[in-house]
Amino acid sequence: MTKIALTPLAQSLPASVPFVGPEAQERQMGRPFKARLGANESAFGPSPKAIAAMQKAAAETWMYPDPESYELKHALAAHCGIAADSIMVGEGIDGLLALVVRAYISIGDRVVTSAGAYPTFNYHVAGFGGALHSVPYNGDFEDPDALLAKAGEVGAKLIYLANPDNPMGSWHQADVISDMISRLPDGCLLVLDEAYVDLAPEGTAPAIDTAAENVIRMRTFSKAYGMAGARVGFAIATPEIINGFDKVRNHFGMSRTSQIGALASLQDDGWLAHIRAEVDASRQKIGQIASDNGLTALPSAANFVAIDCGRDGGFARAVLGRLVEDGIFVRMPFVAPQDRCIRVSCGPEDQMQRFADALPLALAHAHENLG
Repeated sequence: MTKIALTPLAQSLPASVPFVGPEAQERQMGRPFKARLGANESAFGPSPKAIAAMQKAAAETWMYPDPESYELKHALAAHCGIAADSIMVGEGIDGLLALVVRAYISIGDRVVTSAGAYPTFNYHVAGFGGALHSVPYNGDFEDPDALLAKAGEVGAKLIYLANPDNPMGSWHQADVISDMISRLPDGCLLVLDEAYVDLAPEGTAPAIDTAAENVIRMRTFSKAYGMAGARVGFAIATPEIINGFDKVRNHFGMSRTSQIGALASLQDDGWLAHIRAEVDASRQKIGQIASDNGLTALPSAANFVAIDCGRDGGFARAVLGRLVEDGIFVRMPFVAPQDRCIRVSCGPEDQMQRFADALPLALAHAHENLG
């Protein structure tokens, strides 16, 4: 019997995912983590109103979800002060990134990103046969000028930029992003990932302009709203660009329960203010833990902090490896020189204390083994 073969493109790809989940690591270790501080989830949890709404909605799971996410889409439009035809709800930013690449990138089309930036975008580009070009960070910041120059050089159709950035937590002011948008090469679309913007200082996000034909902005309920497991994100763009999503998306991809939970969460402004205060306090706590151990915490506008371990990537990996062995789930950037850091998600006090207890031992282990 002749086997049915994968397409040549699929055959060429590695069987991998952008991140190894903490669950996979726990299965390998044979025990759970004591502190889950590596995936930039919100351990502070979602709004109690969202939990109540989702619990109530569980009895309606027998029904398909609204394929238009009508109520959530219109609530988001009102929240953002724009028309509903400029909003697309999707399965988290990850799912929306896949749709953008599917809609715009054919085999060989050029795409530009930063070396070491969020890898899920790269995963989708590879999956659709795009040609990925990268530029280095400028210090610990993504470099708009370098991204624009590379896009012009290679004739890129897409540029990916996260503001605030993952994995470094750095951010650009709104005028820098607006200037970048104004200088995009003809025929190039900026994919602006604003997953952490709800936690960033005032002046980070440019005013929303749904007439701008060269930018797609993406936001999520996974970070500040504490609903990473529900997989709810949304895109903001011109009605024409949003219409393009309808040509390629999974129309029943959004869970009914997730839609209802996100709607309730969006309406709970008090909880969002509470989470911002919790994240700010946790960022300060991570900074103090770093300082107590002779390390430097980088300024962050996200719900995590990158800690400079003071040496190279090998040393940081040794620190991270020992933390994981001790039950502390953290991650690190994967491209030099940013890989001199470990990245620690914000969390409640008990998890911060477990990290504080484990870090000196991890540093001692790294010094002992690497000198």
